[in-house]
Amino acid sequence: MERIKRPHFSPQTGFTLVELIVVVLIIGLLAALVMPKFFGKVEQSRMKAAQAQIELFGAALDLFRLDVGRYPTTSEGLAALRDSGAGTGKWRGPYLKKEIPKDPWGREFAYRYPGEHEEYEIISYGSDGFAGGEGEAGDIVSWKGLD
Repeated sequence: MERIKRPHFSPQTGFTLVELIVVVLIIGLLAALVMPKFFGKVEQSRMKAAQAQIELFGAALDLFRLDVGRYPTTSEGLAALRDSGAGTGKWRGPYLKKEIPKDPWGREFAYRYPGEHEEYEIISYGSDGFAGGEGEAGDIVSWKGLD
């Protein structure tokens, strides 16, 4: 009967410090290549989510207008899609099933009626929360799509 030889491990067996550093460097390089692409996709998906939400608000506003005969005023805001408010006797809502959501960056959507570009305007001010800006910090608006 033949004996199975098992490797003999001494207390000195293991990885050297140099080997560990090389592995950590390789992992760091891979992360440096992959992470910026991943985070770019996250911001792009936030922008697309804001645009989709604006389009859903637009559909709800059109239903509101069909029932009431006008769009909500700037002072009534998007809240008029959930609550009947004063002076809207023909209101047949709620026109949104859930509470008015915030934009993907956790801020309120801006609503204006009448608008400067269209009859009404819905705006998310992007990642920076201020009007203007470009890229991730740019405004997402109801009167034009994402570039």
